[in-house]
Amino acid sequence: MAKTSTGKSPPASASEPRESRGIQSIEVGGRLLRALVHLGRPMPLKDLAREADMTPAKAHPYLASFGKIGLIEQDAVTGHYGLGPLALQVGLISLQQVDPIRLASAELPVLARAVGQTVGIAIWGNRGPTFVRLEEGPTAVHVNMRHGTVVSVRGTASGRLFAAFVSRDQVLAMLRAEAGQKTARLEPAFEAELERIREQRFASVTDGTVPGITAVAAPVFDGFGTMVLALTAIGPSAMLDASRQGEAARLLIACGEALSRRLGARVAPAP
Repeated sequence: MAKTSTGKSPPASASEPRESRGIQSIEVGGRLLRALVHLGRPMPLKDLAREADMTPAKAHPYLASFGKIGLIEQDAVTGHYGLGPLALQVGLISLQQVDPIRLASAELPVLARAVGQTVGIAIWGNRGPTFVRLEEGPTAVHVNMRHGTVVSVRGTASGRLFAAFVSRDQVLAMLRAEAGQKTARLEPAFEAELERIREQRFASVTDGTVPGITAVAAPVFDGFGTMVLALTAIGPSAMLDASRQGEAARLLIACGEALSRRLGARVAPAP
């Protein structure tokens, strides 16, 4: 930064980025909280300190202070440290304040450009998988899709993805409604497909309800492990790779995992 005639640096302009100053002790203590969240279980002092990359002597005062305000709780029998009631309250309030559709909608424009195809958000509605947001990509896709469109459980990537993660009773109810019948069942082949989707956390359909069209979908989970959204890309089969190794799948899965973490989910890398 240039200096004035007085030899002093002028004040930074409003547009000039400033590095936020923090309190180092809070950041250091936060490593202990992060370690408990990462491990997901109460820990003895020495193990918790090691996970937070500090000595037990250094960790203990932080744990004592966190205990006084309820962020940390020590088991009276085992002596292990775990998250306390205040941490639970903060987590629950955070989950109440976060809107999955709003978070995902903000990602759609960038995602559509990166994938190069139309992308959308589907939820599990009263009538089955329902698209609530759509963002057109640079490649036009001639599919009769709009906000509020309900799609097939069996014949779409979004439908199969939800079928893999919602309850069996819900799936059977939607299959009965789709077929207009009083009974429905999951055939062994379809069961196997749903198991594969659960393992890979990814679904794709080529030439499903619309010939010549491919759709790929990745899930978004909330902090309770419930699938709340399907991120779906739709495009011509000749242009959209339906495999999990394809670029569209990679982008959708990465976006879905990032959104899941923001919703409080603990996301392990899919195989």
